[in-house]
Amino acid sequence: MVLVRQEIGDVLRDTRLRQGRTLRQVASRASVALGYLSEVERGQKEASSEILASVADALEVPLSSVLREVGDRLAVLEGLSYSDLDSLASPVPDTLPADMVAEFDSAVH
Repeated sequence: MVLVRQEIGDVLRDTRLRQGRTLRQVASRASVALGYLSEVERGQKEASSEILASVADALEVPLSSVLREVGDRLAVLEGLSYSDLDSLASPVPDTLPADMVAEFDSAVH
């Protein structure tokens, strides 16, 4: 069975190691307890979206990139190819629905 938390932890750890950063540096910058981040990286804890966003920010990578890499790894583990993924994905609209734009505008202003 594929565990999403394990893949998230692997991606976070791989990203941190590629950057040559220590667990202590990233935990401090993300304002996350060192032990907790270690457990997240080892796939032992499910991190909240807030924690994931904070760690991604500390690693200076967009959260969407982390999640995309997790998705790619899950697809490989599930035995899917990129052509399989393309056929499963719904097309991305090139414009946002008016209600989403209005909600964003009201939140910003």
